[in-house]
Amino acid sequence: MGEGARDQSSHDKVIALVDDDRNILTTVSIALQAEGFATRLYSDGETALKALLENPPDLAVFDIKMPRMDGMELLRRLRRHSTLPVIFLTSKDDEQDEEAGLEQGADDYIAKPFSLRLLLARIRAILRRSEAREDRPLTAMGNGDDEPGEVLTRGKLAMDPARHHVTWNGKPISLTVTEFLILEALAVRPGVIKSRNLLMDAAYPDDVFVDDRTVDSHIKRMRRKFRAVDPDFGAIDTLYGAGYSFSDD
Repeated sequence: MGEGARDQSSHDKVIALVDDDRNILTTVSIALQAEGFATRLYSDGETALKALLENPPDLAVFDIKMPRMDGMELLRRLRRHSTLPVIFLTSKDDEQDEEAGLEQGADDYIAKPFSLRLLLARIRAILRRSEAREDRPLTAMGNGDDEPGEVLTRGKLAMDPARHHVTWNGKPISLTVTEFLILEALAVRPGVIKSRNLLMDAAYPDDVFVDDRTVDSHIKRMRRKFRAVDPDFGAIDTLYGAGYSFSDD
């Protein structure tokens, strides 16, 4: 399917919706447009993948269960080239879908049936995080030797918030917005244990609920990305029952 009926203006944020259920596409698109978003609608993964890479929106919402190319495969292929924020729509209480989606690179998930109010809250939350990444300087914490706006360096890790750029021992690591904010929250104070609640506060606004396994899945995926360039990577430590910490040794 093509773009939604509302033309994109200079201030519109563009949301891509990918679902083989036309009723869901129509209902969600109308709700988003009423809130000032522009929408692009796609009814299959193959068509969506080409469009998302050629003309990226600001955020995409994928259904997992689709013919031809399901949402999981769509995300796998998208993540080879893009860190576009993605929200997954999963089957109710299907924890395997939720965990697999997060591990593949989704920024969030919502179980069907879902409320439009919740979906709008999650979309706004992720867009706010994306905008904050673009606009805010890094707040100096920890040992106090990082000036606002400078690259955060911890051992082999370098993080540039202005460019959303991460390297490990000089090698680039591609992180989603959520992963970047969780890693930054850990790296600003090496050795300090951050609970899952603190990490969720860093990556999500207070009005959006996520559970513990969401943070665990993001951490697991980050470790896998770093170990792809350094098999000995072990800078993110787990203290079971307490949380996570970053080691810059």
